[in-house]
Amino acid sequence: MLSVTQDQLYGWLTQFMWPFVRVLSLFAVAPLFGESSIPRTAKIGLAAVFAVAIAPSIPPIPVIPPGSYTGLLILAQQVMIGIAIGYTMRIVFSAVQTAGEFVGLQMGLSFATFFDPSMGANTAVLSRLFNIVAMLIFLAIDGHLLMLAAIVRTFETLPIGELTLHQNGWGVLVEWGSTIFSSGLLLALPLIAALLTINLALGILNRAAPQLSVFSVGFPISITVGVILLAIVLPQTPPFLEDLFQAGLEATSRVVDGFAGR
Repeated sequence: MLSVTQDQLYGWLTQFMWPFVRVLSLFAVAPLFGESSIPRTAKIGLAAVFAVAIAPSIPPIPVIPPGSYTGLLILAQQVMIGIAIGYTMRIVFSAVQTAGEFVGLQMGLSFATFFDPSMGANTAVLSRLFNIVAMLIFLAIDGHLLMLAAIVRTFETLPIGELTLHQNGWGVLVEWGSTIFSSGLLLALPLIAALLTINLALGILNRAAPQLSVFSVGFPISITVGVILLAIVLPQTPPFLEDLFQAGLEATSRVVDGFAGR
């Protein structure tokens, strides 16, 4: 007769549950995996399969009852680690969407918005376009696999069982948040500069010929020039986005090292 002790049951449960919680927290907020178009059951199933695959390779996990006070603290720790890693990569895509907002505002398309399920709010059309392009490039360079590799490495730097997360990790995450504005502005800068020149030329034309209504010709010219520039600039963005994704993966390492107090 097969007999299983309580300690063995707790050992099997914790060997799977703690990695599962950390990975599932990552999938809840990370780009691509955290999209609302993916069913929740699919996310849970994928996280469970991934946790089973990596469980034998992670450092030994102490046998702690999940329902105990210590177990609840470890559970909260795994959730915070997964969310921090996911938000670090999410910031990269927020920078891309911010670039789309900047360009749309300069082109006069900021009023063309629709509901974006992934953001839970109305977003500009160009912002959504930039996000789709960035997502395709992210898949093309296997960014999703690199992100999964990053979460696996966290089990070595932050082994399960330590109940302290150093505050430096949150500081690195907050500092990395400035990328939303800096990288977003750099990505949109060529289009912003060209469209600003067009607007200045229209302003000078309005002063030289007051009878010409800038409002009647300005919007069509700005939109037409903006669409032409998008067709020219967008194919040149992959190298910039690849560097941005690489910087995001490096930021995840800094966040994890910060949690470890390094």
